[in-house]
Amino acid sequence: MNRAFSRKKDKTWMHTPEALSKHYIPYNAKFLGSTEVEQPKGTEVVRDAVRKLKFARHIKKSEGQKIPKVELQISIYGVKILEPKTKEVQHNCQLHRISFCADDKTDKRIFTFICKDSESNKHLCYVFDSEKCAEEITLTIGQAFDLAYRKFLESGGKDVETRKQIAGLQKRIQDLEAENMELKNKVQDLESQLRVTQVSTSPAGSVTPKSPSTDIFDMIPFSPVSHPSSTPTRNGTQPPPIPSRSTEIKRDLFGAEPFDPFNCGAGDFPPDIQSKLDEMQRQRWRGSKWD
Repeated sequence: MNRAFSRKKDKTWMHTPEALSKHYIPYNAKFLGSTEVEQPKGTEVVRDAVRKLKFARHIKKSEGQKIPKVELQISIYGVKILEPKTKEVQHNCQLHRISFCADDKTDKRIFTFICKDSESNKHLCYVFDSEKCAEEITLTIGQAFDLAYRKFLESGGKDVETRKQIAGLQKRIQDLEAENMELKNKVQDLESQLRVTQVSTSPAGSVTPKSPSTDIFDMIPFSPVSHPSSTPTRNGTQPPPIPSRSTEIKRDLFGAEPFDPFNCGAGDFPPDIQSKLDEMQRQRWRGSKWD
């Protein structure tokens, strides 16, 4: 299961030195996960880690969980593990912290490497599943080691401190990106809570009444279908109430109905007075007719 990296001068690698030193080589794979190991290298150490992560992934798969896909970016500075769509860096394994790399000869899809964590100083074994590129990815990491070692020899070790500074800056950038993402999520949660609060406090179906338009005399135009409104005019005064027509009979100061001789019944007066009232009624009718 071990893959030894030879630094012979006649070694033929798959990629140009510029591709790994100035850029990176990308690969797609499935990430089974990482687990802590007691030793920084060793075939048996890696085999136990692979067996452990395979069993854990089998349980999750039976529960309906899929193996997450990742993108690997390999260069002389290390191996980055990213989310394929968002390009978010999940793990940044610096090359000088990688102590062992191997592909499984019994399972051509599996390859692993052991890296020392920068925060906990624990050795973690990362396990990947690639159907066609497991051996090629292992060789690419080996070529990155070879180029990094040659660059170290050419610079007399001066480049090591520069790489450490760059690695520290990359770690700081990764932490800032994680904090920025966390702050964005908090802002979105606060905005959602604010919208829910505004909806719950505002009365449902409430409509702001529109003030009726007035004419040049500050009066509300007459509409035969409009109802009396208590809306004040622009000068602040209330419009006079519209008198309602009443069908009740008006009474005088003493509570008696007003006297109307023409509305009385025929049997209410003596015959001589009733005949005079009839004559007056006829004259009144003739006068109104001629008018």
